[in-house]
Amino acid sequence: MSLNRHIAVIGGGLTGLSSAFHLSRRFPDIFITLFEKQHRLGGWVQSECVDVSPSQQMVLEAGPRTIRPNAKSILELVHLLGLKDSLITVPRTAAAARNRFLCIPEHEQIQSLPASLSSLVVSPFRSILLPAILREPFRQANRAHGSQDESFDSFMTRRFGKDLARTLGSALVHGIYAADSRKLSVRAAFPLLWEAEERGWGSVILGLLRSSQEEDLADYEMGDIPRNMNGVSVFSFRNGMSTLTDALKNYLVQQPNVKILSDTPVTSLDVSETKIQINQGMLKPTHVVSTIPLLALKSLLPSLPHLTANPSSSVTLINLVFSVPPNTFHPPGFGYLIPRPQDDYSLSMPGILGVIFDSCSLSSQDTPTTNNSFTKITVMLGGPHPLTEDHTRIPVVISHLEKHLGAKLPDPVLTRTHHHDKCIPTLTLGHVDRISELKEVLRRGVWRGRLEIIGAGVGGVSVADCVDAGKRVGSLW
Repeated sequence: MSLNRHIAVIGGGLTGLSSAFHLSRRFPDIFITLFEKQHRLGGWVQSECVDVSPSQQMVLEAGPRTIRPNAKSILELVHLLGLKDSLITVPRTAAAARNRFLCIPEHEQIQSLPASLSSLVVSPFRSILLPAILREPFRQANRAHGSQDESFDSFMTRRFGKDLARTLGSALVHGIYAADSRKLSVRAAFPLLWEAEERGWGSVILGLLRSSQEEDLADYEMGDIPRNMNGVSVFSFRNGMSTLTDALKNYLVQQPNVKILSDTPVTSLDVSETKIQINQGMLKPTHVVSTIPLLALKSLLPSLPHLTANPSSSVTLINLVFSVPPNTFHPPGFGYLIPRPQDDYSLSMPGILGVIFDSCSLSSQDTPTTNNSFTKITVMLGGPHPLTEDHTRIPVVISHLEKHLGAKLPDPVLTRTHHHDKCIPTLTLGHVDRISELKEVLRRGVWRGRLEIIGAGVGGVSVADCVDAGKRVGSLW
């Protein structure tokens, strides 16, 4: 890339920050301008440190809170940004790693998911899990001839049966995408399963067993950080996930070739054969990276195809803090998810997708870490559930939690409610092909490869997916 180039990054969330970071390292002599309409950077990542007593502090997360240890793009940032001492890890032997629960809507109370083969035999879910798992390798290949995609629910039903698809399958989708598994593309959202079925001659389990080859790590600068992940189930940061976005921001403001424009929405984006203009000529970059939601981009570039094909889920997160020691009213574990109701989503349902036992899974974020007399949990609501204001009233939510946990809960000493509007895209059937067509338009049309569109609406929605998209952007520039 020649020195007279100028890259504009639209959006200051995690994907935008990652894009600016990696582009500034790859092109240290090229100017980079990042636009963010809000005053605060970080997007859905938002951590708050609160005093719950004169001697007790807690970190409350309004967005994502934990990361898998195989998230190489995040481990790379931990190494490059010097965040090693900020890490907190949950070992695989911890209760938060071993104990996870489901709350079947028809049963109301939570039930433990099996964590091993021996526990599977005595699990309350054995009648669903055992036949489905044991029979799957022997089921004939049954993907429709020529099929290029299907819903996650259809995929799981076809290979494992409708009971497992509704209980485990829909609960998993609630926890990751806050979506209806009947509308989510398996090929886009869970490509490893789609590929495993092909690799296993029709069997997902056989295909997963055949994919044990080591992945090439040469593309990531991780230093000795992977050694910290031995035996780890998930990890986070002592002061919350904002540690990562704050570190990215602090790095960028120190770079002479990077300029951050907060409180600056992009209101127009015009392109011709010879130039690109942002906000009617305020900036004339040579290349653009868009990390904003596709629906927002549609208002800037209405001629681009497929930008409105996918809906997005809105989620309400409620942080609750109680003045009782951890594990007092809930069992030790990570938390529980709630599958799709048998009679479908309706206003008569509580609207809860799942609950996270934060004080069990992330107790290291609370100071002091000994003699802790407070419990924090997070309730997730919405997604495919229709919600009214009454659904998110604290007394109403607590009454449902008491039914799920089979215990009386004390009054919370602190609450935080966060309404995230259209925060998680639902990648619907045909998404992979639509994105391929969109990228082809950007390669051959008037843009001629000068615009790249990345982010949760294009690829995966996890923290690692967003950071990795930023790492890859502009690789052909």
